[in-house]
Amino acid sequence: MAKLLLKLQRYFRRKPVRFFTLLALYLAAGSLVFLHSGFSGEPTVPGSPRSPAAAEGPGLPYLGVMQLSRGFKAAATMPAGTRRHGPWFKSTSKEPSDRGKSRDNSGSRSRALRGRSGREKEEDRARYIGCYEDNTRRRTLRGMSFFDYKKMTVFRCQDNCAERGYLYAGLEFGAECYCGHKIQASNASESECNMECKGERSNTCGGINRLSIYRLELAQESARRYGSAIFRGCFRRPENVSIALPASQLMLNMSVDKCVDFCTEKEFPLAALAGTTCRCGFPSTLFPLHEREDEQLCAHKCAAEEFESCGSADFLLVYQTQVQDNRCMDRRFLPSRAKQLVALASFPGAGNTWARHLIELATGFYTGSYYFDGSLYNKGFKGERDHWRSGRTICIKTHESGQKEIESFDSAILLIRNPYKALMAEFNRKYGGHIGFAANAHWKGKEWPEFVANYAPWWATHTLDWLRYGKKVLVVHFEDLKRDLFVQLQRMVALLGVTACEDRLLCVEGQKDGNFKRSGLRKLEYDPYTPEMRKAISGYIRTVDAALKLRNLSGVPEDYLPR
Repeated sequence: MAKLLLKLQRYFRRKPVRFFTLLALYLAAGSLVFLHSGFSGEPTVPGSPRSPAAAEGPGLPYLGVMQLSRGFKAAATMPAGTRRHGPWFKSTSKEPSDRGKSRDNSGSRSRALRGRSGREKEEDRARYIGCYEDNTRRRTLRGMSFFDYKKMTVFRCQDNCAERGYLYAGLEFGAECYCGHKIQASNASESECNMECKGERSNTCGGINRLSIYRLELAQESARRYGSAIFRGCFRRPENVSIALPASQLMLNMSVDKCVDFCTEKEFPLAALAGTTCRCGFPSTLFPLHEREDEQLCAHKCAAEEFESCGSADFLLVYQTQVQDNRCMDRRFLPSRAKQLVALASFPGAGNTWARHLIELATGFYTGSYYFDGSLYNKGFKGERDHWRSGRTICIKTHESGQKEIESFDSAILLIRNPYKALMAEFNRKYGGHIGFAANAHWKGKEWPEFVANYAPWWATHTLDWLRYGKKVLVVHFEDLKRDLFVQLQRMVALLGVTACEDRLLCVEGQKDGNFKRSGLRKLEYDPYTPEMRKAISGYIRTVDAALKLRNLSGVPEDYLPR
């Protein structure tokens, strides 16, 4: 035996290539044996989650245990090939999936019909209604909407709509979610809902101008009611009240939630309480909601709620319902190439993304960017992918401040924000994302002082460079835009050369927040600025203030300096 091994050793020393070839074949054969054993099945324990008996049928996948937070029942495990509907759905089918048939189907029709038999049966929490037509100018579901071109799933859409109390959730274009209380369109062919969900390839999320709609059976009916309404204030009754607020109903037992619920069901964004009459409508030139009255004028008790006010015949108490005002939600690229390049210039953290959102709603056209931010594109800023010189967008976001870059644009909207707020916003974005927050370790570590030392001077030079090299610059202060959005947005739209009707601008006021508003609930418990930082930043503010006044512009707002 020893002689045989010695001969093999000498042989492979002379022929090393043959040795390594034999070794590779041996390893490959072992891998094939291992893979075969993996497919041949695995031991099952009676009663365990992986056991076929526990999964209600042979061959069912183990999906784990889902913990639900709002008292909804967990989704039952479903046959392979069917849709997963989220916590409101519970399949009643215990039939094994027909795998032979699913292999035969192909293309868009097979995706649209996938799991159709399971969806059409009665479910406890969500039920697939069908494929419906949609129109960008007149939406089928007119409640809240949001987009995610990377991670949209059926569950996520249902979850967001159900949380806000809507009856229906619809998915479109693989990435768009729409909510509503009524379906205001006709059915389409199921084969037209043929686009896979961006975040869940196994499911279908509508198609081009086609909605896959689900009815949400809520466990708590009260979730649909007054909880999410926004108080807008007390307003004098408009002269043509029946035109300004076209829907109305007499309610002897009036309460805020009853009126809000009535207007929500009627698909109106405004609910106005006028004593024992509930009125519904849209913000319009007849009822713009710009001149608030003293709330004491509306302080008349509701008949059904002792501690609520219900307004009067002359002074209306107005709430904004969950219904989305779709008069300003349609957006598209410019029909012809723009003749001029308009910059939307700002220092980072000055509210550029928010301004883009407002401009897109006000004009109906997409905005572009000097850069590419995938997270913004995934949230609906479709102009983000276009080259900034494409001419297809109404204006171009930029943070650049060099002479060459500035002179590339024919005109600009220069957005300026209080540097103390802008620096903190950009620091949060840098370390926490667009709507996240930097960790305390970043604020208290070396990152914050270094950031202020590098970025604070740039805040001043950015504005000075645009005032110096910009060809036609409209200065807009972030604080003025927040305080008087209607007027400032009119100025911005005028520079862009677009005629926006007042009703559309009033619609923007009701949708002004967008998807990139950082929550105000989480704030630092201390002032991160040292006396040395304040002294330097105050000097930069005075420099910018003087430069603005030198060009016969209003200086910086008063709240920039007193700190």
